[in-house]
Amino acid sequence: MRVNIEAERVRNQYTKEVLSKMLGITSKTYLGYVRGDRPTPSDVLIKMSKTFHCSADYLLGLEQ
Repeated sequence: MRVNIEAERVRNQYTKEVLSKMLGITSKTYLGYVRGDRPTPSDVLIKMSKTFHCSADYLLGLEQ
């Protein structure tokens, strides 16, 4: 599970549906990324890092 992605979503007070729309993906696709069922494409990861103002490495749990 991509804990940091979910933590940032909650911290920024976005619903899964709102964030999914912001990223241009479906809620089901978003859940697949967060659960680790599917890899997060780099373009979506970049959008997430810009939205949350943090690094992609942080979102993926590679740094704190």
